[in-house]
Amino acid sequence: MADGRGRVVLAATPIGRPDDASERLRAALAGAGVIAAEDTRRLRRLCADLGVRPAGRIVSHYDANEVARLPALLDSLAAGADVLVVTDAGLPAVSDPGYRLVRAALDAGFEVTALPGPSAVTTALIVSGLPVDRFCFEGFLPRKSAQRRQALAVLAREPRTLVFFEAPHRLADSLDDLAAAFGADRPAAVCRELTKTHEEIRRGPLGGLAEWAAGEVRGEITLVVGGAPDAAPDLAPGALAARVAEREAAGQPRKDAIADVARDAGVPKREVFDAVVAARSAAGPG
Repeated sequence: MADGRGRVVLAATPIGRPDDASERLRAALAGAGVIAAEDTRRLRRLCADLGVRPAGRIVSHYDANEVARLPALLDSLAAGADVLVVTDAGLPAVSDPGYRLVRAALDAGFEVTALPGPSAVTTALIVSGLPVDRFCFEGFLPRKSAQRRQALAVLAREPRTLVFFEAPHRLADSLDDLAAAFGADRPAAVCRELTKTHEEIRRGPLGGLAEWAAGEVRGEITLVVGGAPDAAPDLAPGALAARVAEREAAGQPRKDAIADVARDAGVPKREVFDAVVAARSAAGPG
């Protein structure tokens, strides 16, 4: 830098194939004063694959020590060293370390720039076959089922295509919860091991994908789910209660009627239950 101050450089690393690395990434790895890496062993392996010998200092920079690293990294910037931030795969700060350093560096008046490149989010999105004109990234779903279902209930009416990361051992449960919250027919795609030798992309309705995922699934997972249909049904509490009443009049048990209406409307069962209770209260005794 002309003023003698370093920059934070957020660099995208390959999400599967080392030969996807750009020449700019190779040069940055070779020349950065400090490399802040999520996993230093993986970084050294990548450098070996690329035939790059880093000249700068390599430090670990992961979730548990990200805050503790800030003062030393800011000191390096002040001393004129560029700090190159890399994660295990893809873009830093996207469900990975990086944001806190970016914010701290900007607040301290340092420049922040990026070396763009591979991203599992956009790669999965464009191969999913789902609408790409408007989308939102939700990161990892909550690990606990109750919290996950609560989060999905909020997203059930989201019209944009949704992108999630998920661990393979939680995929089946997450797909089951997605099918319950969004409807089993909502289109989706499970993208596994993107760009790698064993890349697999499964496209279909959430219900069918949940059945497939009940078997063993391995590898890095990115999940893409279609948004709520444009022609959304009337979701007013009165309309939901009326649908339940129609099913009950036809002989269906109330519990089953509530579950079916929630599934068809793409809303949580609790919302339909509350609508039924409110309707009965408004009708009064009798």
